[in-house]
Amino acid sequence: MKKSYLIVAILMIAFIGGCASTRVERVKPEEAIDLSGRWNDTDSRLVAEEMIKDSLSRPWLDSYVTKNKKQPTVIIGTVVNRSHEHINVQTFTKDLERELTNSGQVQFVASKGEREEIREERTDQMIHATEETAKGIGKEIGADYMLKGVINTIQDEEKGTKVIYYQVDLEMIDVESNIKVWFGDKKIKKVVERRRLGF
Repeated sequence: MKKSYLIVAILMIAFIGGCASTRVERVKPEEAIDLSGRWNDTDSRLVAEEMIKDSLSRPWLDSYVTKNKKQPTVIIGTVVNRSHEHINVQTFTKDLERELTNSGQVQFVASKGEREEIREERTDQMIHATEETAKGIGKEIGADYMLKGVINTIQDEEKGTKVIYYQVDLEMIDVESNIKVWFGDKKIKKVVERRRLGF
């Protein structure tokens, strides 16, 4: 008798699984959707927006403009992921770049990897492009400041409830003097509950 119940239960599970379908719904990219509770695109975008806004409102920017009569040139350095999760740091740094560039308050220069590719293009132009259109070597603009940072997490869990605490620390460093002209942090705390399904 027990064996027949077991067979029926297995067949029902197989039937339910076989009836499963995939549904796709398009949503706005800026819409916040949390499925797992882990760091996601919304966290990346909001943290970048808030931290760059804070950075550009601080005295270092006005001081530079007043002294030099021009906008400072900024480059993104390394943002280190020291969290317990795999975080796509490149997406986060691109969010930072976008916010800095679109602010119109600073000039933004290409990162180290991007510069190498552009330098190869200039070298190629010196050989293959016309003299009038070939771009010269040694005309790059050096960065005045470098933005660096780190992402940390603390995680606590008990009986299906998890608390994830993120802290993002960024600092703006004067490339010439190594003086840290701005330091900012952003904290995010998420409570994730995993409910058990009962039959």
